[in-house]
Amino acid sequence: MRRHPSRSALRAMLLSVVALSVAATTGCGDDGWAKQCATGADGVIRCDPQDRPAAREVTGERLDGGTYDVAADRGKVVVVNFWGSWCNPCRAEADDLEETYQATKAKGVAFIGVNIRDDRDAARAFERGQITYPSIYDPDSKVALQFDVTQASTPSTLVLDRQGRIAAAVRREVARSELQPLVESIAAEGTG
Repeated sequence: MRRHPSRSALRAMLLSVVALSVAATTGCGDDGWAKQCATGADGVIRCDPQDRPAAREVTGERLDGGTYDVAADRGKVVVVNFWGSWCNPCRAEADDLEETYQATKAKGVAFIGVNIRDDRDAARAFERGQITYPSIYDPDSKVALQFDVTQASTPSTLVLDRQGRIAAAVRREVARSELQPLVESIAAEGTG
């Protein structure tokens, strides 16, 4: 007997086709900005200040209501984490992200989550009591396209510098022991 793909599998395939189509038509395909940067042995992409691309205008509906606009955080380092309640590595890194947020927010660092391919109620339940920074609700992964992250893995984390440029990216689960020094390093730029 032949099995047919589930609705969620069909939706995931459709989203992949849409993302590839958008990438092909906008010229942003395959994280073109990342090619200008260096990928370390640890898999972290780091961009030298002169090679950092400006993040596009990114806005979205917050999971808890209201809207978020990355331009409102200009002047701060912004950590953007793409996650889903269905993602086990996302669950594993949530405490590390929250601890890094708490440890760096006084240094002019903002965090924003981007909840992708998820149910709003499941996402809210995941956040409740676990993370205190806001998240954008992005069931169709449109925000990832705005960040020119056409092949974003989940979890995935971007760090924007104070000028709103992409300074670093981690395309896997991240631990506080590597994220906090990375964020603090970018936050200290130009303040010495």
